[in-house]
Amino acid sequence: MNNITVIRTKRKTISIKVNNDLTVTVRAPIFTSDKEIREILKSKEKWISKCIEQIKRENEELSKIDYFTAEEISKLADKALNYIPGRVKYYADIIGVTYGKITIRNQKTRWGSCSSKGNLNFNCLLMLMPPEVKDYVVVHELCHRNQMNHSKAFWKEVEKILPNYKDSVGWLKKEGGGIIRRMG
Repeated sequence: MNNITVIRTKRKTISIKVNNDLTVTVRAPIFTSDKEIREILKSKEKWISKCIEQIKRENEELSKIDYFTAEEISKLADKALNYIPGRVKYYADIIGVTYGKITIRNQKTRWGSCSSKGNLNFNCLLMLMPPEVKDYVVVHELCHRNQMNHSKAFWKEVEKILPNYKDSVGWLKKEGGGIIRRMG
């Protein structure tokens, strides 16, 4: 096996990690012998090979992704700036909450967020989703104006406004990752 890095530190156990670049990192206690490390690597050879094959498959899939261009992101952000504030106002009036600034971002991890000051952030990629999913994200963030958590009380507020909100949560879980991965 090539491309193995051994890092000895003040630890009690040995760990093996297969990295995305297909190298292997072994972390071991300071006094572990090279022979012991070779034996452990030998015993884990099948597992390491399996990990390498999995990473190769994932890298192959990633290479097929059609990433958004800067121009596409800009157009989505413009659309979102024209669409989302209207939906925020509509639902804020129904929920009975106020809000601060609305910002549109191109985020890789979130669809929306609400700060303690009431500022709202939304992902421009929302514009690629069905209207009911966009509305769910808006309502979700506005409900944080009353409940800055994800307690049962929070979810009851969301459900009061959107009784079928779980359909949108399911859509995001199923489809959202594929959209966000296109951010690059």
